[in-house]
Amino acid sequence: MPTAPRTDATRVTVVPGGPILVEGPVEVTLEDGTVERSDRFVTALCACRRSRAYPFCDTSHRRRVRTDSGKPDAGKPDTGKAGDEGG
Repeated sequence: MPTAPRTDATRVTVVPGGPILVEGPVEVTLEDGTVERSDRFVTALCACRRSRAYPFCDTSHRRRVRTDSGKPDAGKPDTGKAGDEGG
């Protein structure tokens, strides 16, 4: 028996190279059974596991950027702004 489509579905957006964005308040159950809650209207969940606030994103995925030579440049954080030289 088919069910009617939900109009109150939660929207989840996967950001390439970044976090997973979940609309609305969320509860996240971790591997050890603890539950973390966020009441924000959009919550960014960490997908890279570098976050010190895991399971929530703290933008740690931006800290190492590649230079034109293809080697990581740990000295300059990626601010996400074009033309920003970080200083």
